[in-house]
Amino acid sequence: MFNSPLLLGFDQIERVLDQVSKTKAEGYPPYNIEQIGENHLRITVAVAGFAEDDLSVTTEDNQLIIRGKHQEDDSNRIYIHRGIASRQFQRSFVLAEGIEVVGAHLDNGLLHVDLNRPVPEPVVREIAINSAKKKAVSSRTIDMTVDAENGADAVEDKSRKA
Repeated sequence: MFNSPLLLGFDQIERVLDQVSKTKAEGYPPYNIEQIGENHLRITVAVAGFAEDDLSVTTEDNQLIIRGKHQEDDSNRIYIHRGIASRQFQRSFVLAEGIEVVGAHLDNGLLHVDLNRPVPEPVVREIAINSAKKKAVSSRTIDMTVDAENGADAVEDKSRKA
């Protein structure tokens, strides 16, 4: 897709698209992504039954990875019906360049991960155009004379272009 000679330097975007396409489209655990400010996002993951020690939030390269794994399973319980999932999970989100993970907190079975999307400052840079005419080598001659009365050196710069 990015093989056009007009698209230079888009290798990173192509790698991100590959990562997104390889990510499983599993629905567990459910999550929301909301905008909580002009440049702030929040990912909320439903993690009912998981304690704070059972969860981990990490970033690897440009991915946010949320993992949940129960520390111990109570094998003494006998379930008549088990509708609350307690299996381990891993949920990945590909982050755009510059997105920062501000923090995470657990509240009533919901894990909230706050993200900040800083506004990049526009960078304008002028590029000098060099030509063969401007690259002419200039020679420079400096004459030094000694003032006998004051003992000081007098310098005369005779710059000329070759």
